[in-house]
Amino acid sequence: MINRVQLANLPTPIEPMPNLTRLLGGPELFIKRDDLTGLGIGGNKTRKIEYLAGDALAQDADTLVTAGAVQSNHCRQVAAAAAKLGLRCELVLTGEKPEHAQGNLLLDFLSDAKVHFVSSRETRESTLEAVVAALSQQGRKPYLIPYGGSNAIGVMGYANAMHELQQQGFNPDWIVFATSSGGTQAGLVLGAHETNFTGKILGIRVDLIPQDFSSVLTNLVNGGAVLCHSRWRVDPASFLYSSDYNHAGYGVLQPSDIEGVRLFARYEGVTLDPVYTGRAAGGLIDLIRKGFFKPNEKVLFWHTGGAPALFAEPYQTALLA
Repeated sequence: MINRVQLANLPTPIEPMPNLTRLLGGPELFIKRDDLTGLGIGGNKTRKIEYLAGDALAQDADTLVTAGAVQSNHCRQVAAAAAKLGLRCELVLTGEKPEHAQGNLLLDFLSDAKVHFVSSRETRESTLEAVVAALSQQGRKPYLIPYGGSNAIGVMGYANAMHELQQQGFNPDWIVFATSSGGTQAGLVLGAHETNFTGKILGIRVDLIPQDFSSVLTNLVNGGAVLCHSRWRVDPASFLYSSDYNHAGYGVLQPSDIEGVRLFARYEGVTLDPVYTGRAAGGLIDLIRKGFFKPNEKVLFWHTGGAPALFAEPYQTALLA
């Protein structure tokens, strides 16, 4: 049985983007507004957390534990979910503790999450294990949510999102989105199989790791298929993703990221974040200019949220320079 708890405002709307379509000379652009899922200012992670938190409650957990960067959208939504469900939350964040809490970190604190700061990704995993062990020794019941909510259970969130898209009666030729830990892309691919989706699913990678991304996606999709009692297994060669726009590294702004954020705001009134959706938008814009898509195709940009990061340094300074 796959457990789920209702946390998101669904279905999220699909909107045309006529101004950007005209500016870029086609293809026909649309946006799926998962920034409007609602929980803790919204975002794609809420879809995953519905299933992960459902599993936590089924196991009588009293504390959600997870990890990410200081400006993690995922951690912000886990903290909000814990608050809504009456659970405690502990976060392990990579980066120095800032003098002033801004953006996502401010919202973590407002949700009453306990935050542990670590200096690097390498020490983050050991710290996570130590936090879980300490909670267990205290008699608590921690539930560990993986980075980005990306495991077989979390994959169910975006497998279900493809059913939602089908129910909305929208059939784009392409779905383009930001991909990092892989759970969103894996869920879309699994859901595409379940709904007989005939379009193509293209992730724009925002991170340099993991290097063997196809293997990560394969394991996630196949793990999700097992939970769905499906014998189908994905062909690793079938994944589409671009690693052409992540060379600056995770969270390091580059010109195409900035242009993506600015153009979506100036021409469609849509707020993107600098780390994920800004990078994906920059990649989408570059691909359009290079003629990657046919002029008559419909391209759906799946907005995965993240706007609170805009209100943290150094992103404010870079975007307004």
